[in-house]
Amino acid sequence: MNRRFSLNFAGRELILEIKAYASQANGSVLVTCGETVVLVTATMSNTVREGIDYFPLLVDYDEKFYAAGRIKGSRFVKREGKPSDEAILSARMIDRTIRPRFNQNIRNDVQIIATILSFDKENDPDILALLGASVALCISDIPFNGPVAGVKIGKINGRLIINPTYDEMSRSELDLIVAGDGNLITMIECGAKEISEKEIVKAIDFGSKFLKMLIDFQNEIIKEYKPTKRETPEHIFNEELQKFVANFIYQNIDKYLYKPEFNVSAKLESIKFRREFEDFIKKQSSDFSLSEAMEIFEIKTAEVFFKNIIEKERRPDGRKLNEIRPLKVQAGVLPRPHGSAYFERGLTQALSVLTLGAPGEELYIEGMEVVGKSRFMHHYNFPPFAPGEVAPLRGPGRREIGHGALVEKALKQLLPSEKEFPYTIRIVTEILSSNGSTSMASVCASSLALMDAGVPIKRNVAGIAIGLVYQDENNYKILTDIQGPEDHYGHMDFKVAGTEIGITAIQLDVKLQGVPLKILSEALEQGKEARSKILSVMNSVLGQPRAELSKYAPRVLTIQIDPQKIRKIIGSGGENIREIINQTGAKIDIEDSGLLYITTDNQESAQKAKNMIELIIKMPEVGQILKGKIVGITDFGAFLEYAPGKQGLIHISELANKFVKNVHDIVKIGQDLEVKVIGVDEESGKVQLSLKRLNK
Repeated sequence: MNRRFSLNFAGRELILEIKAYASQANGSVLVTCGETVVLVTATMSNTVREGIDYFPLLVDYDEKFYAAGRIKGSRFVKREGKPSDEAILSARMIDRTIRPRFNQNIRNDVQIIATILSFDKENDPDILALLGASVALCISDIPFNGPVAGVKIGKINGRLIINPTYDEMSRSELDLIVAGDGNLITMIECGAKEISEKEIVKAIDFGSKFLKMLIDFQNEIIKEYKPTKRETPEHIFNEELQKFVANFIYQNIDKYLYKPEFNVSAKLESIKFRREFEDFIKKQSSDFSLSEAMEIFEIKTAEVFFKNIIEKERRPDGRKLNEIRPLKVQAGVLPRPHGSAYFERGLTQALSVLTLGAPGEELYIEGMEVVGKSRFMHHYNFPPFAPGEVAPLRGPGRREIGHGALVEKALKQLLPSEKEFPYTIRIVTEILSSNGSTSMASVCASSLALMDAGVPIKRNVAGIAIGLVYQDENNYKILTDIQGPEDHYGHMDFKVAGTEIGITAIQLDVKLQGVPLKILSEALEQGKEARSKILSVMNSVLGQPRAELSKYAPRVLTIQIDPQKIRKIIGSGGENIREIINQTGAKIDIEDSGLLYITTDNQESAQKAKNMIELIIKMPEVGQILKGKIVGITDFGAFLEYAPGKQGLIHISELANKFVKNVHDIVKIGQDLEVKVIGVDEESGKVQLSLKRLNK
């Protein structure tokens, strides 16, 4: 049954066409807002995947260049290839919102595909895609505890704005996406310009009111369709096996989960314990399934973890609920890179390495939504050895891209302007050991690497992960600095990064249906306390940028010229700029505005290139000393090229303090000379030079 529904939402018309397209998918919705159109499909396989212990959900966000009326810029490949980082981040945002709303016992493959068909550069398609995903699931036969929705919130001149346009976002001090059902918050993605915790809570509450409108809208659609959902299979475990596992867990849980200091040796003991458990099960009965036993093992361990936190506030490593693991901070740990720092929190270790490059080395972005350049990049690497595993080295996955983007978001608000610091900045964080919140460790290490490199950032940025064990609104515990087991068995991973002034980035993931705003407000305050402690340690090591750049870092000089003179600097066929590069080794980048960047390995070469450029665009002054090369000789004098494409005449009478019969007796073609300017004709551009008056 094809139907069309519409809603006036925040001054814009939302139109949903149900099952008008992709009729063989279990659920399909065409979402339109303005001239942005997104097709979202939800499909579930008919067969159960055997041998897996997780819910197999896949979310894809498929950008099409035709949606923006563009053809891909590559000369050789015009078809869309692998998804852009922006598309992956949008897919992750949808995934993180809907995943907690499924029964995790489902073992059928479920796939959501959001295809962007039209993009008007005003209405954000990822928010529409999230709405479409919820509706497609709700009107299908796929078991899903929806609906959910998401909204974007900006803040301009102190005023909160719902679903701001791209132009408004360019002026906003807040970029916040909140998803949930209007009462509970399921997902948050946020970048901010040092906004206080109270202001963040206010913005979330503001967004929740609009979420309720979208939820009510979806419920009207669901009532029309009244979909019959497939039955979700229940796991019925072998009773005898459950008893064996429960007894083993209760008697030995301290060997596995509870360690005074959760360090490398403790982790090895835990791995050994799991092997002992496997051997124990194998000896009990050949009828017992090891995979089933491991599922029960996880369930019973989670029960013990949950009970000890709620009733005794007992954490696996014995810390208090608001206690941070031991910190170790170092700056300038590597001799050759332009900046580096090491951050350790418990068993989590992050090494961030910074490289400064020329302005022309910035990242060119070509996506469906975003076309432009980025002069700041953060790349996150998670090698197999970090968690003590063995696996092939591959390119970055969705998790690596997501973590890298979160750190980039946390730091970019503190970066100096391009005018103040005209460098391309790339930070790579290598996770050397993983045991909880490597992304927030990356924030800390990367902030210190910026300081170590001499990048004039305003102040350090730190990050912390806050966890939750939740029974109900009156029985819950908030955990500061969650480590591996608390992330695995707990109900929330709430990453908060910021400075001593305010928040710069947030990311919320939950395993519950959602979290009340009251709990998030408390978690933010607990995170603020922890962030302050971490910043204190970081500042004691390096609290302000180093006064000098590394001796290995390039030097950049800037010149603002009249844009109409750019052609003169480049020269016919680029001969002038090539000559400057050949003589100085400089890399020269020129913007259409006339802003010119000179990048070299040393200050002397940069200054030489700058002088050559200034000589091209400006007439020399009388009395100025110039260096150049003889490029022509006539009967009446010699021509000296003092800058690419710029020549002056040394008249025969100005060659020496004596009578000169033949110019060739004094100078030769290709000879380098130092001369003095004795005359300048602004109108004709002629420059008169003298060799004999050089020392007068």
